[in-house]
Amino acid sequence: MPLVIVTGLPTSGKTTRAKQLHSYLSERIQGSPSTPSKYRLHIISDQTLSIHRSVYDLSATPAHTRSANASEKDARASIYGAVKRVLSDRDIVILDGLNYIKGWRYQLFCEAKAVRTPSCVLRIGCSRDQAREVNEERLQQRQQGGEPDKDGADAASEEKKQETGQEEDDAYEPGNWENLVFRYEEPNAMTRWDSPLFTLIWEDDEAQTKQVFDSMWDTIAGEARKPVRPNQATVQRGRDGGGDYLYVLDRETQDIVKRILDQQSDEGGDEIKIPGASGNNGDDLVVELPAGKKVGLPQLQRLRRAYMGLHRGGIGLENVGNMGPERIRETFVGYLNDAFEKDG
Repeated sequence: MPLVIVTGLPTSGKTTRAKQLHSYLSERIQGSPSTPSKYRLHIISDQTLSIHRSVYDLSATPAHTRSANASEKDARASIYGAVKRVLSDRDIVILDGLNYIKGWRYQLFCEAKAVRTPSCVLRIGCSRDQAREVNEERLQQRQQGGEPDKDGADAASEEKKQETGQEEDDAYEPGNWENLVFRYEEPNAMTRWDSPLFTLIWEDDEAQTKQVFDSMWDTIAGEARKPVRPNQATVQRGRDGGGDYLYVLDRETQDIVKRILDQQSDEGGDEIKIPGASGNNGDDLVVELPAGKKVGLPQLQRLRRAYMGLHRGGIGLENVGNMGPERIRETFVGYLNDAFEKDG
């Protein structure tokens, strides 16, 4: 089941929308008392992992070390570990957070693809002025609340959190908020790691929200869901005639060099017959050695390395007809003949 990456400006309403999505999915996957749902639902955020928002604050960090912000990297590592532990084809994971770095969203996309489950991005649209106003209101509430001095004050604070769903320290320091907005990288539906991309804006009502959630379900969890295939580059190739181009390239050229060394005479000028392919009884190829001198192993190895350097670009095309062992032997023999002719 899918990974839903929630992203947006700070204090733009991401947590509210994530909770709405959680409620929607809970109803959608709910099974009967006799037949429990085969899916599990998780929501992961800074709050669920007890990550304080000060980890994103770079105001006290020197400018030349901001790219190596250790606290933020540690926070992302905790989030990544939490997602990786629960992500599977039976789990729906809602990742609520800033998720403002496109490289971070790409990393999450790759993790989902590795376990063959789809992913999508839910962008929360909100203007900067609206988001800034929300943050300023929360800062004022924090200042007006002061330090709780009685158990009654603590109880009132807890009651307020339960009613509003807002944590006590949901506000960002002004400098931190401005910095996060400046660094925010908008998702782009044209990139595969931000696609499919769904958007909910500040003014969307309950009906529009449900419509977006329905579309999201149909795309990544419904019957129209496309199968997810892992990257082919991660599939290890076997070392056989059609499995590893570099292995075949090395094997065939080594065989030709060995045949030349075994068959040539001391006077040189020999014609060395090379079978068209290893173990194949097809037409032979001919290597014409220069007259008057014997070709040594250093020269042959130098030519072999040069030829391999020119043909390494065939990785991944070993099953194509013109990149098979027969073609490698034919072109290597032609390369040697050209080199010997120039030397002669």
